[in-house]
Amino acid sequence: MFKGLGNLGDMAGMMKKAQEFQSQMAEMQENLGNVTVLGESGAGLVKATATAKGELTALDIDPSIFQPDEKEVVEDLILAAIKDAQQKAAQRSQDEMGRLTEGLGLPKDFKLPF
Repeated sequence: MFKGLGNLGDMAGMMKKAQEFQSQMAEMQENLGNVTVLGESGAGLVKATATAKGELTALDIDPSIFQPDEKEVVEDLILAAIKDAQQKAAQRSQDEMGRLTEGLGLPKDFKLPF
C-alpha cells in the first residue's frame, strides 16, 4: 500500500482493527448489562439475580427460612447466593470477552489491560 514505508503501511490496518475492537468492546459491555445470571444457595431457598456485569438486580428468599433462631443461617444463605451470582456473572463476562478476542484472531485467554 505505502511502498517504501516498511511496516508503517500496516499501521493503518492496525488502527482500523483497534477501532473495530473498541466498538465491539463497547457493544459487548452494553450487552452484558442485559444478560442476567442466577445464583442460588440452600438448594434454591435463596436466589440472587445479577447482570453479567455483576450488578445485583433481585433477591428471592423462600419464606420457610424466616425463623428467628435461624437468623445467621439465613444471612449465610443470602451471602452465598449473592457470591454465586457474582461468580457466574464474572464467568459469563470472561466467556464473552474470550469470544470477542477469538473473533479478532487473538488467543481466547488474551488478557486486556482493562
